Amino acid sequence: MSAYSYPRQALDNNASTTKLPLIVYYHCGGFIILHVDSTPIHDFCYNMAHQLSAVVVSVEYRLAPEHRLPAAYDDSVEVLHWIKTTHEKIIRDYVDCSKCYLMGTSAGGNIAYHVGLRVSKAVDDLEPLKIKGLLLHTPFFGATHRSESELRLIDDPVLPISSTDLMWKMSLPIGSDRDHEYSNPTVGDEFDQIKKLGWLIVVTGCDGDPLIDSQKKLVEMFKKEGIKVETQFTEGDYHAAELVNPTKANELFVYLSHFLEK
Repeated sequence: MSAYSYPRQALDNNASTTKLPLIVYYHCGGFIILHVDSTPIHDFCYNMAHQLSAVVVSVEYRLAPEHRLPAAYDDSVEVLHWIKTTHEKIIRDYVDCSKCYLMGTSAGGNIAYHVGLRVSKAVDDLEPLKIKGLLLHTPFFGATHRSESELRLIDDPVLPISSTDLMWKMSLPIGSDRDHEYSNPTVGDEFDQIKKLGWLIVVTGCDGDPLIDSQKKLVEMFKKEGIKVETQFTEGDYHAAELVNPTKANELFVYLSHFLEK
């Protein structure tokens, strides 16, 4: 099951020939909690649709530990195939399928990244859906070696390291550690197809987040591969603050709007 949000005013005022970009959104929760109808997720997607004048499809995926990774990746790819074939009126009549962005928050940012890697190797299978880029909002990555930001914020009240360790333990394939390719992108895939397709990568975060060092390392990796990447790392704040702070959310949407308009 997935849910979608759309900007009613934009659709009512829109000329029938003008369609809206599509954001496929993967929610947070460390792969183990939350759903598309959880209040912070629903409200975030609703506001994003209105602020960005986009149709947002929020993806429901199976959760660990009952369904360990890559189950969430499999479900998230399947939703893209549903989108390309569905007869849902909002998608068929109002979505510009050539302007699709994969976006996720925290664990959802991890999912957007891995889904992007998968589908970049088989873009023809998604026609007429065309991915334009990945919008990674405070993406959830890690490694067995502790980063400086993890050590600095080891007892962070929002996302302590004990919590992230538990999330990885419950969601990674049994017997794997945090240097598995699902959690540590530096040991994983190649990016030739993403580079060839010219996708834009956007990574956002803040220095009050224990994960910021892993996010910056991801950015460095993209740049080394010659992939277009834009970043916004703010001072202070906390992990995924935008989900519970409407002002912060609006600031994020203003930043992302620059890329959806291109």
